[in-house]
Amino acid sequence: MTRLSVVVPVYNEEGNIYDLFISITAALKGKVESYEIILVNDGSRDRSAVLLNEIALMDKAIKVIHFERNCGQTAAIWAGMKASTGELIALMDADLQTDPKDIFRLMPFIERVDFVNGKRTDRKDTLLKKISSRIGNGIRNWITGDSIYDTGCPMKLFKRKVADSFYLYNGMHRFLPTLAKMNGFSVIEVSVTHQERKHGISKYGVRNRAFVGLMDAIVIRWLKKRVIMYRIKG
Repeated sequence: MTRLSVVVPVYNEEGNIYDLFISITAALKGKVESYEIILVNDGSRDRSAVLLNEIALMDKAIKVIHFERNCGQTAAIWAGMKASTGELIALMDADLQTDPKDIFRLMPFIERVDFVNGKRTDRKDTLLKKISSRIGNGIRNWITGDSIYDTGCPMKLFKRKVADSFYLYNGMHRFLPTLAKMNGFSVIEVSVTHQERKHGISKYGVRNRAFVGLMDAIVIRWLKKRVIMYRIKG
């Protein structure tokens, strides 16, 4: 089995594709015994599909999945997880605001916990984006009763058994740490670096962070109250 799978959803990121490939490859080579990089094209309308196919021809570690249409970030992440073969799965975004080298900030903790969530403590975003993220995290935690500082951080590392426990619906990528806890797994947060976006524009704003996620958070709270937990007598 592959040791590490890096799953990256891609949507209209033509300006970042080659930098993404170079930075992930440079971060992983010589640091992990075997790896694969799964890039999921979420129905991009720019040249992302062409560029993804080009880098897949350059490196056999690259696996590319193309959606017929835009299905959203949760679908792209889940498709990547299901196509992966790694004992460990790392998630990050294609905008390179999270650094793939930070996978190895999270790696030392994975021996004692099941899910390590990145925590962006020094964000290189606009004030509006920082506020929208804080609002989104606050609303999610208030409704779900969780205490995750940065549930929306794209940088995550978790074990295969955690991925296999997920059954995701649209919007649930925002709740992966909470869902992991609900499924009986241990979760911690570890600080990661954050960088300014070099190319393209963010696909997320105040409305879809705070308000679109509101109903999703209510669903998670409903599910959390109905989780079945039991132990078989030995």
